[in-house]
Amino acid sequence: MKKLLTLLALLLSFSMVAAACGSDSDSESDEGSATTEADAGDSDDSTAHHGDGSLGEVRVEAGSEVQIRSLNAITGDVAFLGIPNQRGVEFAIEDYGQIKGFGISMGTGLDDLCSADGGQAAAQTIVADEQVIGVIGTSCSGAATAAAPLISEANMVMISGSNTSPALTSDQQGNAGENYNVGYYRTAHNDLFQGAAMAKFVYEELGLTTAAAIHDGDPYTEGLATAFANAFTELGGEVTTITGVAKEDTDMVPVLTEVAAAEPAALFFPIFQPAGDFVADQAPGVSGLENTVLLAADGLLVDGFLELEQSEGMHFSGPDVRFGENTNQGTGKTANDFLAAYEATHGEAPSAPFWGHSYDATTLLLDAIDAASYMDGDTLVIDRAGVREHLNMVRNYSGIIGTINCDDFGDCGSQRITIIKHDSAADIETSKSNVVFEYAP
Repeated sequence: MKKLLTLLALLLSFSMVAAACGSDSDSESDEGSATTEADAGDSDDSTAHHGDGSLGEVRVEAGSEVQIRSLNAITGDVAFLGIPNQRGVEFAIEDYGQIKGFGISMGTGLDDLCSADGGQAAAQTIVADEQVIGVIGTSCSGAATAAAPLISEANMVMISGSNTSPALTSDQQGNAGENYNVGYYRTAHNDLFQGAAMAKFVYEELGLTTAAAIHDGDPYTEGLATAFANAFTELGGEVTTITGVAKEDTDMVPVLTEVAAAEPAALFFPIFQPAGDFVADQAPGVSGLENTVLLAADGLLVDGFLELEQSEGMHFSGPDVRFGENTNQGTGKTANDFLAAYEATHGEAPSAPFWGHSYDATTLLLDAIDAASYMDGDTLVIDRAGVREHLNMVRNYSGIIGTINCDDFGDCGSQRITIIKHDSAADIETSKSNVVFEYAP
């Protein structure tokens, strides 16, 4: 009996020890799994970002900066447009701060020369640097037609603050434009809306039923002249002539004589300086155009043209820049904050209307980089596909220009257009705010 009791006691003790050990083992196993998962999350958050790696990744080592680029017209006749755009990029980077502890650099501002050749040459420089994630630009649609394919093929993105040619995005009916490239976006409006706005103003507000249009062969000017003509015809108006001039022309009389033959009530010439200077100066002296209403667009809605005597009395279409207290959600800065900083830094107001669009384009890109990046130790890893994925998903983004939504072809702008009446070359600031018509589709 004594031996039996001893054996039972030993068995009971063994069972208790085994149960305790088994319990400890299970607990340690569960805790070990939880710890492993938590540790994995702490050391590698590669799943917590946009993108699947299909377009490659950029690794930014500790102490280095995230690289983006500004590509705008900063020399030549159209520098008035590109310089405020580039400054908008600079201010946005400064206001935005860092991305996961990494600084941001746009490098040296590149010049698109407002031409296809300039856009192509600058884009070649950009894509040669594999650290670059994206580009803010171009200023001109013509430059974008050559730059965008190279940027797209390099799996980068390009967001323009002032390209407006419909060919770069879509016809707004679900069809890609002839110059559309994946990875291209813009915060500027699509000129289908600007053309419709000017047509509606001329036909319904001015009560004019005949009109002519002049372009200079550039994708922007030709696209806008065509958009105006199509919209004017749809309203019931008659387009008497659509013709072109060369950007370097100074004698516009032959072309104006051709236009004057049908004595149009309105002449819309959405071109740039210096060609626009000569059209405005010479048109009133051509027989058949003495009483024709002269109209232009945002390419001439700039200080350098408005200060010319021949610009007085004209109407101009362009983006609605009545931004007021609109706030950029990426930086918390308002339009008024930006303008105050701009004038304090540069001693002048922006010379063209797309500064806010370029500022918002920059913060969109920086937000996309943040959403598409993760830390691998001390290295920031940016998923190129994730940058595009984020931009494709932009909805109800609060920007300086208003609410931003990106469609399937990269049109992200607010599409709000205004028309101003320019009364005095001696007081261009008053003219800029003299809105006589607004169009908000």
